[in-house]
Amino acid sequence: MSSTKSRPRSQAAFLNAQQVIPGGVNSPARAFGGVGGQPLFIARGEGPHLVDLDGNSYLDYIGSWGPLILGHAHPVVVKAAIEAVQAGSSYGAPCERETELAELIREAMPSVEMVRMVSSGTEASMSAIRLARGFTGRDKIIKFAGCYHGHVDSLLVSAGSSALTLGVPSSPGVPAGCTADTIVLRYNDVEALRAAFQAQGDKIAGVMLEPIVGNMGLVVPSREFLGELRSLTQQHGALLIYDEVMTGFRLAFGGAQELLKQKPDVSVLGKIVGGGYPVGAYGGRADIMKKIMPAGPVFQAGTLSGNPVAMAAGIATLQVLKETNPYEALDRMTRRLCDGLSKAATDAKVPHQINRVGSMWTFFFTGTPVVDLDTAKKSDTARFAKFFWAMMDRGVYLPCSQFEAAFVSTAHTEAHIDETISAAREAMIGL
Repeated sequence: MSSTKSRPRSQAAFLNAQQVIPGGVNSPARAFGGVGGQPLFIARGEGPHLVDLDGNSYLDYIGSWGPLILGHAHPVVVKAAIEAVQAGSSYGAPCERETELAELIREAMPSVEMVRMVSSGTEASMSAIRLARGFTGRDKIIKFAGCYHGHVDSLLVSAGSSALTLGVPSSPGVPAGCTADTIVLRYNDVEALRAAFQAQGDKIAGVMLEPIVGNMGLVVPSREFLGELRSLTQQHGALLIYDEVMTGFRLAFGGAQELLKQKPDVSVLGKIVGGGYPVGAYGGRADIMKKIMPAGPVFQAGTLSGNPVAMAAGIATLQVLKETNPYEALDRMTRRLCDGLSKAATDAKVPHQINRVGSMWTFFFTGTPVVDLDTAKKSDTARFAKFFWAMMDRGVYLPCSQFEAAFVSTAHTEAHIDETISAAREAMIGL
């Protein structure tokens, strides 16, 4: 599957990249492995648009895979980053911006009393797992099939995101010993969760999950599942860890946990927290977080942790979100989009499911409700690939995988939404 349009400069750039970068990309999520063809090379981002090397403009529903909730190159964020870099790009020493961003996170998420900054979501997930084990003195970790928590050895089992798209749910180079203490369960499977705790409750250090999943496409948890997670972890002394790298500050200012009215023990953050710059963070109850060195014995360090430029961009982004509170408008805009896409598919007699929460959504090419990895994998990925390229040729840039969430930003307008729906009506013909 490929585009009907010629993009010679992107094609040449990809060929050049393949000579010096494995696969020509620095993350498999960008490789177009789930849709065929070659990835576009981007020259710049402007508000809701991406512009490729050949000068083609696209309405962007990826937003750098989630962090650009304000759109590309938002002037407040750009100004903050420029001012920060003019004062030095990295110190290797504390700066006040680290505390300011931590305070904003703590204000937004009542479950978070203390925060440690790192440089990526993967690093934050890895550190949260180590903290859970160090705090409880136990080794077992529960994760859920289709949830992706970065390329952490112990969590790269039945992973979502590009690991699922490329058909590599685990990876060579991960020794069996690294995953021996990882228990993989089905998302939303309450009975399996109960059975796991009944069998090994005194060995389980923590349960990590995406409270609203974005990495097998968007999947919503059931109320019973969420309630049992909280009840069982408390009952057995395990930590409940929410991976809110995607959902944090995206679905509400306080993330999915605010929307779901939940209170995890530890939260893993990234993406929006850095305003589009490389960042990660993890935080939780003070008694847990004080186990981290130098306050406690659990080691974690990073030269670029709390990088002043990323901190400045993150502060600017969170302040704009706090002041403007765009979440109702984003929800309304995304509902308009999803309703339009569903009608276009229905009129074209294309089986589909649309899962949506706030400004996150996935259009699944399946007639079966999607509630976990098994039902997500019933999607017609070949049909998705045809739709993806048909939309690309009409100037709409969607995630290059059936198993990734899409995002609406505050830079999108109703006119952009209607333009996207019109494109989808055309794209659905012949699917």
